[in-house]
Amino acid sequence: MKNLRMKAARAALDLSQQQLADAVGVSRQTINAIEKGDYNPTIKLCAAICRRLGKTLDELFWEE
Repeated sequence: MKNLRMKAARAALDLSQQQLADAVGVSRQTINAIEKGDYNPTIKLCAAICRRLGKTLDELFWEE
């Protein structure tokens, strides 16, 4: 399932995939794969992404 909420939160902060990747210590390809729904990140990575984007785990990763 695509993670459009994460993509929207990243875009709202005017961050590129590379900038977010650098901030959380992964590759740009990993961020791209998460947004496309091709990769299920660890809880540690989810938490790091949430901290950087100023969102909660529920806001970005909880499936409706």
